[in-house]
Amino acid sequence: MGNSAIDARAESPYDPTTRPIAPEDDRHEPDHAAEEHANLAESSILIVDDNIQNVELLQAYLESLPCRIVTAYDGVEAMKLIESAESRPDLVLLDIMMPKMSGFEVCKKIKEDPSLRSILVLIVTALNELGDIERGVEAGTDDFLTKPVNKLELITRVKSLLRVRHLKRELDRAMEISKDLESRLGEGEDGEEGPVG
Repeated sequence: MGNSAIDARAESPYDPTTRPIAPEDDRHEPDHAAEEHANLAESSILIVDDNIQNVELLQAYLESLPCRIVTAYDGVEAMKLIESAESRPDLVLLDIMMPKMSGFEVCKKIKEDPSLRSILVLIVTALNELGDIERGVEAGTDDFLTKPVNKLELITRVKSLLRVRHLKRELDRAMEISKDLESRLGEGEDGEEGPVG
């Protein structure tokens, strides 16, 4: 009787002691975590706050990300960094209440300048009045974060916004390639000679 049980198991196409072999395609899927890490490593973040402790806290929260982090302590200093091609950030974490130039003004300047408007702005503020939120939206902010900042929420928002920034950059590159190809094809058609007859 013991032999018949062994024979039945041997004839069965299903053997619970073996693991199914993954399809060929599954073994060659891209490593999304490595790709995200590489994209983050290409990114830069500008932290703008007139309170040094706030800047240091945000830096500490973001140190696990492979991004380059730059800091500014007022709106005027921030705009100098943003307007400089060498230090232009992908994302600005922006306080509202600052001397010289408020966060609303900085955000508005970024979003009104065609060469800067693709920079993402995350307003980080203790202000949570409806009027302040409306002013931020009117200035063009991409998102809000309320103080006191939660580390997990900050990292999640930053990664999400930088993912959007990377996808936008990839789309822009694809559009440029497409335009270039269309231009070359158009030149080729214009240069063709008609049939000789």
